[in-house]
Amino acid sequence: MVKIYVPIDSTALSLGAERTAKKIIQEAQARGLEITLVRNGSRGLFWLEPLVEVESAQGRVAFGPVSPADVAGLFDAGFTQPLAGQAKAHPLYLGLTEELAWLKKQQRLTFARVGVTDPLSLEDYLAHDGYQGLKNALTMSGADIVKAVTDSGLRGRGGAAFPTGIKWNTVLNAPAEQKYVVCNADEGDSGTYSDRMIMEDDPFVLIEGMTIAGIAVGATQGYIYLRSEYPHALKTLNEAIRKANLAGYLGENIQGSGRTFHLEVRRAAGAYVCGEETSLLESLEGKRGLVRFKPPLPAIEGLFGKPTIVNNVISLATVPIILDKGAQYYADYGMGRSRGTLPIQLAGNLKHTGLVELAFGATLRELLYNYGGGSATGRPIRAVQVGGPLGAYLPESQFDTPLDYEEFGKIWAVLGHGGIVAFDDSVDMAKMARYAFEFCAEESCGKCTPCRIGSTRGVEVMDKIMLGNNRAKQVHLLRDLSETMLNGSLCALGGMTPYPVLSALNHFPEDFGLSGKEAAA
Repeated sequence: MVKIYVPIDSTALSLGAERTAKKIIQEAQARGLEITLVRNGSRGLFWLEPLVEVESAQGRVAFGPVSPADVAGLFDAGFTQPLAGQAKAHPLYLGLTEELAWLKKQQRLTFARVGVTDPLSLEDYLAHDGYQGLKNALTMSGADIVKAVTDSGLRGRGGAAFPTGIKWNTVLNAPAEQKYVVCNADEGDSGTYSDRMIMEDDPFVLIEGMTIAGIAVGATQGYIYLRSEYPHALKTLNEAIRKANLAGYLGENIQGSGRTFHLEVRRAAGAYVCGEETSLLESLEGKRGLVRFKPPLPAIEGLFGKPTIVNNVISLATVPIILDKGAQYYADYGMGRSRGTLPIQLAGNLKHTGLVELAFGATLRELLYNYGGGSATGRPIRAVQVGGPLGAYLPESQFDTPLDYEEFGKIWAVLGHGGIVAFDDSVDMAKMARYAFEFCAEESCGKCTPCRIGSTRGVEVMDKIMLGNNRAKQVHLLRDLSETMLNGSLCALGGMTPYPVLSALNHFPEDFGLSGKEAAA
């Protein structure tokens, strides 16, 4: 019986995957053909969704994008025998999935199973090296687990890039009767979706990573703080947690080891600022999401005042492969102090948008053209914003910068969560700079004056610049205001808003009605 795979990922569903899946079942029944329909995750080739794969002796064969109207024609072409001549001649035939150039050139470590397995099949997860990392961790001391994570070079993938092992070691050595592991799954940056894809398409890898973290530092309770706009992820995570509990991979006496780790999902408050770890903890405690003063750090006094690991989804989902393959295996990827791989999310004005996982060191130009295929409009790509709404705008002259935390720091930019949003030459960068202030004003928690007031004043200053109202004076005021926000804000929301503003001003002064010399004044 042939297996046919249709993604159940939100992106594929939004593009009609559910209707396509139903049509395939109906068509097979009408023709008296027996098939097994598997709902896998998305491979990340969004421009080809719904991407339908058919099992063959040589591997899965891809067809896409497949709409319900295409299904009858695919059956007519014999796509259940996908390597036959007639099926290969079909216009939606793409060839062996693993040979597709977009996938073949990637280094998929964290996303090794995404798009391959049925997200809610524990048997499928185990058959693809799932829970090997936890199996190894259960034989190790907490200190040895933390050392492995430290030696791998893994840094926080949520944006701050703080070494994960150092954070874990602090929690490990903090004396307390109760400790926590909190996953920051409040993915709110524009152009980002890697967290969502892990949670929807390979939830057990996140559960395994959090369990390993709990065992490492002696935490017995974990929480996934999930973005409220992710209903599919909520349903998938809860079902995966239920299955993990039934199979003895969560709860009391995990796999007979005597170790305990419980896990629950909590829906986020819908505020962008709750992506900041201390604001998240306030919200998780049932309070208004306000940023806390530091110190103390969450690793010392976190959730309910107890030592707490707070890590991003991708950080925690990467831990299992480190404990499975070893720290050196992971550290062998990347460059400089940026070790391993980064799931990069291509969005905006590009022909081919989707997820690409590559070792650190790839360039923006490679991503924009080799993977993204250039702009969707066919016009020149003028600017890209990397790292979400608080990331800098980079001009074409910086497209050869390698994806590396330190290299981005040298050009006053951030990698952040790995989101890349492209703009062609029709973009007005002054409007984009104004939007950065407007976004900050809308999302500020209001606790600190530089963010709360600075963002509002920033919108007013930008309006005056765009109207040509004494531009030189307003630019001076803009830079002074940005310096105050950079140095005086409690968290990254206010502290990083000047990144998009000043990068737009510095690299695209003509959009502000200024010469380069005037913009630098």
